[in-house]
Amino acid sequence: MSGIFYGIGVGPGDPELLTMKAIHAIQKADVLIAPKTEKKDGSVALSIAKPYFKPDIEIVYQVFPMVKGFETDTAAWEANKAEILELLKAGKNVAFLTLGDPMFFSTYIYIYRLLEHEDVKIETIPGVPAFAAIGSYVGYPIVEGNDILTIIPATAPEDKIEKAMDAADNVVLMKVYKNFPEMAELLKKKQLSKQAVMVSRAGLSEERIIRDIEAHKDEPVNYLSTILTRKQ
Repeated sequence: MSGIFYGIGVGPGDPELLTMKAIHAIQKADVLIAPKTEKKDGSVALSIAKPYFKPDIEIVYQVFPMVKGFETDTAAWEANKAEILELLKAGKNVAFLTLGDPMFFSTYIYIYRLLEHEDVKIETIPGVPAFAAIGSYVGYPIVEGNDILTIIPATAPEDKIEKAMDAADNVVLMKVYKNFPEMAELLKKKQLSKQAVMVSRAGLSEERIIRDIEAHKDEPVNYLSTILTRKQ
């Protein structure tokens, strides 16, 4: 009998934000798949979920490389898929840990698409996305009344970001990293900078909160950075 594949959202950083369902799934797992980058050791998702590991859990690190345009490196991803299927066919429950929510800007989406047509049982367990946690952390209402919220990846083309901002009352700008100066200038242009707040590594020990975007626009920021703002 094959095992179950769990996609588990571990939230933005605070281990106490994992749902009970996520914790139960982690404790049912025989193997944890921990996604990591090609350039960095370890896994942020793994460190968040670590308090809930059972003593004999097996941890498998997999690199999920992307190429230009957010396309996947097919050979590497197929190798990861084969490794996961091998574990499942051996009767092991396999859990894939991911930051935030599994179906929201997540590496899990790609691996889910690789597995969804295979003869395996998949359970996807939602997690708290970073922007939702940030709103609560800093006392920043994300939407109210008839507000229109737009969630924008800062990695999108700038003209597309501008159009999305123009159509929204409130904005969540995610994946802010190397282009932070450009995003800060755009927020200023759209008169969205004074009421903006940016949080990096929300819920982690290195958490950083920036309320004066313009004053900090030339400083380096972490790749786990999110900006909340709204029109006045």
